[in-house]
Amino acid sequence: MNQQDPQKKLAVLIDADNTSPAIIEGLIAEIANYGVTSVKRIYGDWTSPNLLGWKELLLQYAIQPIQQFSYTTGKNSTDSAMIIDAMDLLYMENLDGFCIVSSDSDFTRLASRIRETGRIVFGFGEKKTPRPFVGACDKFIYTEILRENYYDLTSSPKTTRELKNDTKLVNLLRSAVEDSADENGWSHLGNVGQNLANKSPEFDPRNFGYKKLGELIKATQLFDINERSSENSPAKAIYIRDKRKK
Repeated sequence: MNQQDPQKKLAVLIDADNTSPAIIEGLIAEIANYGVTSVKRIYGDWTSPNLLGWKELLLQYAIQPIQQFSYTTGKNSTDSAMIIDAMDLLYMENLDGFCIVSSDSDFTRLASRIRETGRIVFGFGEKKTPRPFVGACDKFIYTEILRENYYDLTSSPKTTRELKNDTKLVNLLRSAVEDSADENGWSHLGNVGQNLANKSPEFDPRNFGYKKLGELIKATQLFDINERSSENSPAKAIYIRDKRKK
C-alpha cells in the first residue's frame, strides 16, 4: 500500500492522557500527508482539569471527545476504550489505516493486530515511547517535531561530523542504500526511503534537523549523488551510491 496516497481513509485515535495539545496543528498537517481523516476521536476523562487544554481545541479541529471516567486511581482506563473502539472501527468501517496517537506501550498489540488485517498503522508519540510500540507501527513519528515552534527551539541541523559519528544512523543509511542498489551500486532515493521505513519505523530526517531525506543524505557526505533527467517527467530522479563503492 502506497503510504503517500492522498485518498487513503484513516481513523485518528488520540490518547489525551498521554498527548500534549501543543502538537495538534502539526499532527493534523502531518496526517494530511498520508490520507484523509474519516474518523477523529480523542479519549480521556473530560471532567478532569488536566484536559482543559484539549477541550479548547476539539471544536476547532472537529475531534469527537470520548468520555472515559478514571474509576481506579493510578490506572489508565483510556487505553481500554481506545482499543475497543479501534477494533469496532476495524470491522465496521471501510478504513485503509489508523493513526494511534500515544506514548503508551499498551497499544503495541493493537498496532500489530491492525497490521495483520492489511491496514497501515501510523504511530505518533514522544521520544520516550517504548520501542515495542514504535516497532509495531508501519511508521512512527515523534511528536516533538510536530510542535509549532520546533525549528525555532532546536539547535541547527546536526553537522556532517555529528552525523558521521552516529554509528546507528550511518549503518542504517548504508544498509538501506545497499539493499536498494542496482548492479552498479546506485539506488533511487525513493526506494531508499521506503527501505528505511521498513527497517526503522521511527526514522525521520527531521529528527536530525533536516526536512527531507535528500538533505540528510547530502549532509552526511557519505554518498555520491546523481540527478538523472527523464523523458516522462520534468522532475529529475535522484540516485545515490555509497562512496566506498567504486
